[in-house]
Amino acid sequence: MPSTPTSAPHLLTLLQLSDSALPTGAFSHSFGMESYLESGQVHDEASFATWLRLFLSQALAYTDGLLLRLAYEAPDQERIAQLDALIHASALPRQLREAATKMGARMLAVANSAFPTGDLAAYAQAVRSGQCAGHPAIAFALGARGAGAPLADALGSYLFSTVTSLTQNAIRAIPLGQDAGQRVIRAMHEPVADAVAAIFTLEEMDLGAAAPGLEIAQMRHEHQRARMFMS
Repeated sequence: MPSTPTSAPHLLTLLQLSDSALPTGAFSHSFGMESYLESGQVHDEASFATWLRLFLSQALAYTDGLLLRLAYEAPDQERIAQLDALIHASALPRQLREAATKMGARMLAVANSAFPTGDLAAYAQAVRSGQCAGHPAIAFALGARGAGAPLADALGSYLFSTVTSLTQNAIRAIPLGQDAGQRVIRAMHEPVADAVAAIFTLEEMDLGAAAPGLEIAQMRHEHQRARMFMS
């Protein structure tokens, strides 16, 4: 009798941690996109897709993406604390630092509750004690590693989750239709795969690199007259 096919155990963990319904507060952050909406540079499906592709390749890959890889590869908690300090210091816009801290606390709480490991517990304690600021990519990396997920799969699911969350926010804010949102998400499949491949070529010195224009837009967001999002 043939054996019953089963999926890899880590797949379900990644699906849960990258679910857009995960209560991390991602729905309340645009990471600077709203500044481009206010200026009119992002105003429809095509302009949003362009912005999202650039955000992924020029910012997210060098921040959360590379951070996730380095945290996944970290041999001990001392290294995790070092990475936490580096990414927190590299986030120049105040709203971006606050977003990472808030979303990191929520991702850590969810991951530590649903998929508890010693590494997650140690990182949670470091955040509670003030030794670490907290970051969602580190919490995700530790949860994925604890589940035995391959690093490339963890990177792809995290990046794609961020792309999906930002697209859902664009659907509300521009607004885009649901079909347009799905077309944008589909168009991001190849850029996400390219970003994963690029992350494996980066070094620690690349951590925190970002496009100046995006950082300026993120700083300006704090002073916008009307806002839908917290960042």
